[in-house]
Amino acid sequence: MPVDTAPAGRYKGRPNRGHYSGVRVMSLTMLGLRHRVAGAMKRLPMVRDLLASPTWRRPPLTADQYGQYHGSGHIVITPGFPTAVLDRAISELADHPDMRENLHHGSRVFDGWKVSAAVREIALSTYVLRVLHQLYGRKPRPFQTLNFPIGTEQKVHSDVIHFASDPPTFMCGVWVALEDIDLGNGALVYYPGSHKLPVVTMEDVAPGPGPEHYPLYEKHIEKMVKDLKLEPARAILRKGQALIWASNLLHGGGTHVDKSRTRHSQVTHYFFEGCQYYQPLSSYGGYRHLKIDEWVR
Repeated sequence: MPVDTAPAGRYKGRPNRGHYSGVRVMSLTMLGLRHRVAGAMKRLPMVRDLLASPTWRRPPLTADQYGQYHGSGHIVITPGFPTAVLDRAISELADHPDMRENLHHGSRVFDGWKVSAAVREIALSTYVLRVLHQLYGRKPRPFQTLNFPIGTEQKVHSDVIHFASDPPTFMCGVWVALEDIDLGNGALVYYPGSHKLPVVTMEDVAPGPGPEHYPLYEKHIEKMVKDLKLEPARAILRKGQALIWASNLLHGGGTHVDKSRTRHSQVTHYFFEGCQYYQPLSSYGGYRHLKIDEWVR
């Protein structure tokens, strides 16, 4: 027969006071850790923006704005970037060779988000991500940033020739003015409604794929704009405003008239969740040159 060895006055299986003290110390430690983690998360830019807006659950765009985007292929928004963030997106890249050596209209810093916290913060703006999710019904995934010191004067094109998805057109660009942009310092030129035109591929314009045939694409687009008598518009933006354009919207760089001025701006390109991503410029026939991405994070 088993023998009960529990001391008198103590219930079997009941922990002693020392056990309770250990549990209490552990609970307080976990509680403190939880508070520290919560505090750290609240300091993250995306979480801070989210908590600062009492209406964050509401769609950021009105029905009219939503309709404008899908009707014209573009929309201008004001994300509310702090001035300090916009200024740091310039200063944190100021020593990059592409920002200070032999500046030309092709000068730009690719993927500055890897070295600039401000560039990354702009690309991951909570407000912008919410707007894009509303417009496309899928989670946006930023995959590239471009930062420009002056106007590009780039020829008219659509981004679909560079970045495409399947299902199609789940890609867009967001161009943020890091300073005031007007007709004097290279405002972007775009063609409202042109996103509804058929997508032009390398098969339509060239004997094969590859960047060596890109001038043929540019000539084709130039002729198409002229033949269809498309009317241009220009993106005159205040510092901190952003222009969102659909992937097939025709656009290019306006003339940078005043060469004494800069035109600091940032473009972030976004794909959307649940797609296959590829590069049409290097694709042809049944072959797709898949784009292996490093997402902005």
